[in-house]
Amino acid sequence: MATETTPAQTGTATTPPPDTTTGRRSWGALLVVLAGLFITNLDFFIVNVAIPSLQSDMNASSAQIQFVAATFNIGLSAALITGGRLGDLYGRRRIFSIGLALFTLASLACGLAPNMGMLIGARGIQGAAAALVIPQVLGILTTTYSGKDRVTAFNGFGLALGASAVFGQLIGGLLIKADVFGLDWRSIFLINVPIGAAVLLITPRVVPESKAEGRTGFDLTGVVLVTAGLTAVILPLVQGREQGWPTWTWECLIAAVPLLAAFWIHQRRLHARGRSPLVSPALFHDRAFRVGVVGILVFFAAMASFFLVLALFLQEGHGVSALDSGLLFVPLGIGFFLSSTQAPRIAAKLGRQVLALGALILAVSDVALAETALHIDNGSVAWCIPAMLFCGIGMGLVVAPLTSLVLEGVAPEHAAAASGVFSTAQEMGNAVGIAAIGVVFFNTLGTRHGPGAFADAFSSGLFVQAAICVGVAALVQLLPRPARQN
Repeated sequence: MATETTPAQTGTATTPPPDTTTGRRSWGALLVVLAGLFITNLDFFIVNVAIPSLQSDMNASSAQIQFVAATFNIGLSAALITGGRLGDLYGRRRIFSIGLALFTLASLACGLAPNMGMLIGARGIQGAAAALVIPQVLGILTTTYSGKDRVTAFNGFGLALGASAVFGQLIGGLLIKADVFGLDWRSIFLINVPIGAAVLLITPRVVPESKAEGRTGFDLTGVVLVTAGLTAVILPLVQGREQGWPTWTWECLIAAVPLLAAFWIHQRRLHARGRSPLVSPALFHDRAFRVGVVGILVFFAAMASFFLVLALFLQEGHGVSALDSGLLFVPLGIGFFLSSTQAPRIAAKLGRQVLALGALILAVSDVALAETALHIDNGSVAWCIPAMLFCGIGMGLVVAPLTSLVLEGVAPEHAAAASGVFSTAQEMGNAVGIAAIGVVFFNTLGTRHGPGAFADAFSSGLFVQAAICVGVAALVQLLPRPARQN
């Protein structure tokens, strides 16, 4: 190895800089890494559509079906921080490629799985592989772009993240309905293989390599502590409600407190000694990052649970098929796309208040959707479309600019580690929201059946989500007021 300082050690690209005249290499990098982000994040949502056919085809028990989703969530959530730090140390493009290759192979294993045991194991590998990919995306965008280009890239990140959630059910429904080559549910996994392979081939050509400068130690103790602590939080949250919150779920949540406290104390000690912690405490010196991480967790608690209760209301309450249910997500997607594309202009005028505006629009839309659901009873669920359109508008105004507002002050050498924390907060929010709103929904539903019962449960969940969104709007006021781009 050369001993001189390389561009990679300062967090800049090791390949030639983008063509500033055409921007061809630069925007190619954006499109490639966002494609990797889209397929990895999509697998968090798309599997829900396949559950009925998967359960029938594989003779799966309800516990096995739960673990198909749970193992992905746990593998993803527990490894995001470690994945981010690996990118900072060993090269963000390198770890992105390794993670995507592993994700592609795991997707192939899922699609060819002969039994539930192999499928569940492959889903866990998928989640861990996604945890290598997702943090590198923001790390690469942070070190590849600057100024207005970085804002554009971050908005693209938010658009891809939201689109994978909003359109996940529709994409899954279309794939299963098409039943190409008789693959049925297997197509939702196998579709990742050609896309992943194409992204892997293009990545070395258009994505510059970068990594952190200076210290290169890997904090193995920190990895053990944070992985154990996050698993102790996520596992009971994703399994607790289905199992009736047995004693072990509360024991895990209690154990998570000293584990995560020990992790943070260990990080501070390493930082004080001038060594290389997994998560640098310096990240949290930036108020935008501190407040933003909390805001991400709270907002995604509302967003993830929204998709859960909406799918239950449509499919269980009104007997809407997976494909038709996915089609009803289209107005949501239209609203999301329209507001996402306009969010940078609005953010340039309103700054942080664009997040508050989006959160309040979503809160009002949740209430409107709840009231609509209560009055349609056995009528057409198409009456929900106007409220769903405005829900999408609210989501787009938050998700698209959120990344830029939170990460704009992060130093390039901490880019992937910061995005690991960012993504972990998102996944924690997903788990907390689904667990909490799930309790509200199913407690309201009780033993009742029929559209009216599901409408009551759906509305109860939406009222709680609206309150969470109001909380997000209040939390936004704690963000600093940085000068906006000219």
